[in-house]
Amino acid sequence: MGIEIEAKFKVDTHDALRERLRQAGALFVGRYLETNQLFDRPDRSLTAAGCGLRVRAVQTLEGRAGPHLLTYKGPRELADLKVRPEIDVRIDDPDRAAELLRALGYRAILVFEKRRESWHLADAAIELDEVPEIGRFVEIEGPDEGAVRSARSALGLADETPVADTYVSLLIARTRGETPARFLFHKDGGAYGRRI
Repeated sequence: MGIEIEAKFKVDTHDALRERLRQAGALFVGRYLETNQLFDRPDRSLTAAGCGLRVRAVQTLEGRAGPHLLTYKGPRELADLKVRPEIDVRIDDPDRAAELLRALGYRAILVFEKRRESWHLADAAIELDEVPEIGRFVEIEGPDEGAVRSARSALGLADETPVADTYVSLLIARTRGETPARFLFHKDGGAYGRRI
């Protein structure tokens, strides 16, 4: 089982971060639209235990698909950075994976889109994210805490306080018991969508 080690920060804009990434010699990877479906047991015991089960469909902004992922995330360890077990499995058909989870008794509790711009800086993956209704963020993920701290420093975020909450918990806090709650971008490209 892999371990996710990351720090996430809320930002008003990605412009200054892009410039810092370029100045630091980061490699631009691509821009994507992700559609994330979060699943749980009917009693919501995964969420209560701090775990997550996700089907992610990925499309480049040029329209190419993949890689799609089925992901399990274990409970977070108490640490300065977000550290938690993670298992990613590449899948060909996210709709069929979601159908399989429903057949096993899981149900979708949340569907949300995310615009993601991916960069690599040394050993760290840098993700410039935008999520409907909660805004813009930067995620820094690395193989160890040192890689995350180094990238954080290069981006001018060493003195900033990371966001402890996940996108899922931030979005669920905005729901009113709707299942599944949906947070989608406007189809005309507008900044934020509404629950439908």
